[in-house]
Amino acid sequence: MPAATTVLLIRHGQSRGNAERRFGGHTATPLSTRGRKQAEATALTLKSESITAIYSSDLARAMETARPLSRVTGLPVHATSAFRERSVGVMEGLTFEDAAQQHPDQYAALLRRDFEHVLAGGESYRQLLDRARQKLDEIIEENRGGKIAVFSHTGTICILALHLMGALDAPELKPVWIATANCGIARFDLRDVEEGQAHVLIGARTYLVQVGELRPG
Repeated sequence: MPAATTVLLIRHGQSRGNAERRFGGHTATPLSTRGRKQAEATALTLKSESITAIYSSDLARAMETARPLSRVTGLPVHATSAFRERSVGVMEGLTFEDAAQQHPDQYAALLRRDFEHVLAGGESYRQLLDRARQKLDEIIEENRGGKIAVFSHTGTICILALHLMGALDAPELKPVWIATANCGIARFDLRDVEEGQAHVLIGARTYLVQVGELRPG
């Protein structure tokens, strides 16, 4: 039985934007006081997990969340723009209410989880998938048999989780959303394609799902 490669997808702590109910996107919003406490608690929780590598979105709120784990493990944080949140373009920095009033069409497309729609000045979920999964597949290949912590954002984690479960392979995609709380952790234990399965731990429940081949693609 080959050793599993474990991927921990970890959402950043509460940001100031989260606290104010604003769209973050690519905005460099820092953590709130509560978010910093959440980051420290997450590091203590993962301290005994034998993490072998730490990766993070290069946005401030994700990097701030990753650093406490880096301190307790002695591992560097590998920052990458590939794990950024989806850019919401003209809605970035706006409160949810202001975005709905000022950009009703873009806001409605976001609520529909329209996978192919490119937000004005921003990205589509398809574009998010392309950049994030390519990087994740590379990381998995480089760290086979290890335990990888990836700090990212709710939209990106949703897309990456669906990718790891093989749910984004169909030619026509239906809107599916996996919500992640601040500093929520989704655990994936991945084995080679011969095994064809992954154990997925989200919260306190474990799911056995079929997955595709674990190689860059």
